[in-house]
Formats: sequence, C-alpha cells, structure tokens
Amino acid sequence: MEGLMLAHTLAEVQALLPVRTLGWAFPDETTAALLLEGAGNLVFNYRPPQPVIYLSRERIRGDAHNPFQRLLVARVRGDLLLAEQLKLDRVAQFAFSGERGFVDVPPARLLFELTGRNGNLLVLEGLPEGELSWEGRIVAAGREITGSRNRFRTVRSGGQYTPPPPYDKLDPRRMTPADAAALQHLPVGKWRERIDGLGLTLGAELVARAGLPAGTAPEGAWEQVWTALQSLVSDPSVQEGTLHEGAREASRQEKAAQLRKTLREPLEKRLSLLRNQIADVDRAVEGIGTAAQERTEADLLMAYQHQVPAGASSVQLPAFDGSGDVPVSLEPQLSAVQNAEKRYTRARRREDVYERLAEREPVLRAEYAEVQRDRSALEDAPLERLEALAKGLEVGRTDRSPFGAKYTSPGGFEVLVGRNNKENTTLTHRVGRSTDHWFHVQGFPGSHVLVRSGGRDLQLPDILFAAQLAAYHSKARQSGNVAVDYTRIKQVWRPKGGTGGQVHYTGQKTVYVDPELPDT
Repeated sequence: MEGLMLAHTLAEVQALLPVRTLGWAFPDETTAALLLEGAGNLVFNYRPPQPVIYLSRERIRGDAHNPFQRLLVARVRGDLLLAEQLKLDRVAQFAFSGERGFVDVPPARLLFELTGRNGNLLVLEGLPEGELSWEGRIVAAGREITGSRNRFRTVRSGGQYTPPPPYDKLDPRRMTPADAAALQHLPVGKWRERIDGLGLTLGAELVARAGLPAGTAPEGAWEQVWTALQSLVSDPSVQEGTLHEGAREASRQEKAAQLRKTLREPLEKRLSLLRNQIADVDRAVEGIGTAAQERTEADLLMAYQHQVPAGASSVQLPAFDGSGDVPVSLEPQLSAVQNAEKRYTRARRREDVYERLAEREPVLRAEYAEVQRDRSALEDAPLERLEALAKGLEVGRTDRSPFGAKYTSPGGFEVLVGRNNKENTTLTHRVGRSTDHWFHVQGFPGSHVLVRSGGRDLQLPDILFAAQLAAYHSKARQSGNVAVDYTRIKQVWRPKGGTGGQVHYTGQKTVYVDPELPDT
C-alpha cells in the first residue's frame, strides 16, 4: 500500500474521530479488525509483502490466533483519538484512550508499518493526551525483527521504537505549478522518485492519467502531468490495467535490486583488494625516499669509517656537498661498516619492492577505474542487462559446498573436489555412496574427486572432466599426460592405521589427461 493510498484511508478515519471502539476480531493470524461505532471495521492486514489497511462494512469475526493478537485485545482499548501518517511515508499511528474499570487499561498506541516485506504492526506505550511522537517503548510486535534477520534495524518487545529515517521529497498535496514545472525535464515514469507518496503502482497510474510515454520527459506538456497528479491526490484509485502494470513493474524492480546486490558484492571485494594494492604502491614510493637517505648515510659511514668511535649510538659526519654535518644513528654493537651494510641491504629491499610494484601500478589503476565504471553502470542498468551479467557471473563461478569445491560435469552430474585431507576423508567415506565414482591421480598426492553418479555409468566426457580436475588438484599439476585412476566408492577403503586422506582401492581404470581445469 503506497503513501497516497494510506493518506486517503486515514482521511476517512480522521473524519470519525474521536470514535468509540467496540472490540477486536481476527479472521486469520495476520489480520486484525477493530470495530468502530457507526463506521464498520478498521482492518489491519499486516502480512508481508503487501500489508494494507482499509475500512470495511462487512461483518468480521474470529478469535485471537496468537499471543500478539491476544495482547491487542487486552492492551489496545478505549476510544480511538488520533490517526496520523508520518509525512506521506507508509507509516501510520493510532492513539487509544484506554479504559477505566476493575483493572484500568492505560492509553496505548498502535503503529502500523506498511513497508512491504518489512511490514509490521506494533503496540507502543501511550502518550499524554494532546502529545504526538513517533518514538516510544515497544510493548509488543506482530513480527520480532532481530539482528539475524535485519542487521540495520531491530524491532523487539521492550525495545525502543525508532521511525524510518527522514527523506526529502515533494508533497503532492502542497506542490505548486512551479514545483511541477521544475520536473519537466524528468521522464514521467521517474516523477515518483521525486514526489512523496507515490510507489510503482501509483507511478504507473500517473503515467496513464497523463497520457504520455513513461520514458519521455514532458517538457512543455508538464501541465498534463500536473493535472494528472492533482487528480491522483483527490482519488488515488488505480485502474485494473495499471494495477497489473504496477505489479509487474514492482516485480521487475525487486528482481533488479536483488541482481544489483548480487553483482555489486564481487565488484566491491575487487575494489577493496585493488585499493590495498595501490596503497602498497604508494608506500613503496615513500620508501624510495627513505632508501635514498639510507644509501647516503651508508656512503658517509663507509667514507668516514675510521672517524666513527666504537660502541657509539650516533655520530655527526660531514656531508659530501659541504652543507654541514649529518647526524647518523648507529647500532652500538656493530662496526661502522656493518651499520653501512645494513643500510645498503634495507635500501636495496625498498628499491626492489618499488620496482616490482611500479611495473604493476598502471595496470592496477586502470583496473580500479574499470571496476568503478562497472559498479556505477549497475545502478542504471535495465533488468535484461543485469540478467545477462548475472548469467555470466554464474558461468564463471566455482560453487562452494561444505564438502569441497563443486562443479557440474557435461552429463549433469555433481562433481565434488576435496580441498584438504579432512574434505578428502569426508567425500570418500561419508558423502560418497557405494555406486558413485571416485577419481585420484596415480602416484602423486592430490585431491579426491567424487562424481555423484548414483549407480549410472559415466560417459567419456564426464570421465575426462573429473580426471582433469583430479590432475589439476594434485602434485602432478606441472606434468603432462597425467595418469588418473577411477573406480566405484565401494572399492575404496581406508588402510588400518592410515593417515587422513590415505586410501587403498581396487578395480580401477586409468585415463590420461593434461592437468588443467576443464571448461566449467
């Protein structure tokens, strides 16, 4: 439910205030209906991803299904005094007077977040009459949000409620023609990004009412969009065709956002690595200056070694250019020549590091700029482009599993490669079934390769695929035409007293392959 729709519903409720409440009904586990005297039910449906609130004249029944709904019955009582919205955000607050009786019920607030997948219904402590605040202690939450579910924001009973962060958008209810004219260079389909209360569905409805293409800026026809926006403020209902278009666009936007996140992660990791490598280059450049100073001091020590007293911790030596004395610190236990040699060694080491890194600097900086461009391009890339990039990422990725690196053979079989002795043991003696196929390079230490064939025979492409993996992940990687044995798991056993990963096997066949990664 979008902000302008919520404002329209709240306006209906505000026209009734203050209003007596006659009790709660619960048609299901995530729907609560509050009966208002003379007005029907105010229905809170707080099931993600499409929470909604509306007034209904239908007869609604049902007892509480869970502890939260039972708490609503006990704590949210009395007259409904206030119904407010946070700007045109998808957050609404309702204040209740409480009740006096044998056991008094104190005032309470009901806070409804209609924020898609993060939608929630909360009971907050009441405020003194006439006061309004969007913060307060949470008495109970329809959905407890912990750090494991959302690392940016937690919502827990007994905690402090904090409203969503502020933002800066135009309020369509208070916009002037000048505000609309300022947006004339923006495509109509993107006006919702600058105007509060409009989401994908109402954004599509605005395009339909304006009668202009979504990707075209209105320019001189901005008054058409302005008129359409004013009609939307008065009546934020949506035509059926637009509703379907909005739902489709919402689905596309959500999918695009998820793909951007998936594609952004490896780019961010690469940028972090490149930043560190470029920082190494910068430090090496600073080291060249230090190396020059150390060589100068070493040359002075060699030239004036007979003037350096034994056991001294420092000495003043005349500069070669006659500019005065140069202070040189010393290691007292070393002679002047030994101190000079240590300086020469450090200088050579710094110079070697600089030469090695300086050769890579242009490549590193060029790659860093390229990765930055790729990351920036993700933000504006259409869904089709994102899908193509994601597909390419999947093709180039080696899957990880708890038992080893995971591949897929040409015949569609899952292939697991042990990366250490522990994984080799797990693959061969726990994961593998008796009729699966097992591969190992002949005569060299290496990874155990398991093809989960489930008793089916392997075709030659599958055999060569697994054999290449076994050869590549072995000590024979630098050789050519490597022999690889393969057999069924049931013919592989651990010798008595054998170390981790050590096995004996029988009934094997042998193929010869080059130790390189197959086309994955």
